[in-house]
Amino acid sequence: MELLTEGYGLIEGPLWVPGRGLMFSDVLFGGVYCLQPDQQVTEVFAHRRGIGGMSLHVDGGLLVSGRNISFKPFSGADTVCLLDRDEPAGLVGFNDITTDNSGRVYAGGLGASPVFEDGRQPAAGDLYMIDLDGSAQVVGRDVRLTNGLGFAPDGRTLYHSDSGRRAVCAYPVAEDGKLGEKTTFVTTDDAPYGGVPDGLAVSEDGAVWVALAGGGRGVAVYEADGAFRRHLEIPHPMCTSVCFGGDTLTDLYIVSGSEGLEGDKRGAVFRIAVEVAGLPVAPARVKVA
Repeated sequence: MELLTEGYGLIEGPLWVPGRGLMFSDVLFGGVYCLQPDQQVTEVFAHRRGIGGMSLHVDGGLLVSGRNISFKPFSGADTVCLLDRDEPAGLVGFNDITTDNSGRVYAGGLGASPVFEDGRQPAAGDLYMIDLDGSAQVVGRDVRLTNGLGFAPDGRTLYHSDSGRRAVCAYPVAEDGKLGEKTTFVTTDDAPYGGVPDGLAVSEDGAVWVALAGGGRGVAVYEADGAFRRHLEIPHPMCTSVCFGGDTLTDLYIVSGSEGLEGDKRGAVFRIAVEVAGLPVAPARVKVA
């Protein structure tokens, strides 16, 4: 397990971008950064705080979450809002996002901020899908605290961390991208250090790799049938997310926050070589103009 970089408040949204490196955000202090193959870190976007998820877009930029779902071009052109929050209706923002093989975007809505004090009581949110034409609809409901999202290799199941339930849920996926009734895939009670499910990634063999926040100290790996496979430990208690990267997608990147450590900028990026490749995540193809 290698420590590649440290010095951030709360790292989220790790995303491998071929030809660039590992993108990640700092939820607490703001910004999107790129850890390049030479291990130098550059700032990609000096952005608002609160970005919990990111996706590459075919038009040359990133979709980012936070107070809304927006497209930020690498060219520096104007940001485009695709799906805005609706505070009177109880939608205060968005956390993790992912894409299906067609390029549709799935985004978890927040009923209250899990990080910033906003005076709201904890509240469930909904799961949204942004279709290719840019239209958005609710495809899942009653998510107590939305976190990681990822598809099974055949695209017929969507995994979704609900930290409020300490569970990773599974939804059947229809051809049009809509979701069926969710079931519980796993709870994280069997993980060695406990913790709650946060970000997740799926490998090509169908295993689900789940970051364990709140003292989980790493990543729990579950077989496609939900059986516990292994735990990958990091020296930080607040493990927030995970993604596959490298030329062959056999590097596992694990990111963390400062909670449980001395100091408020201890969030770090770790890397370990693994025996199975990650499943490629398609770029978003939703309309942005």
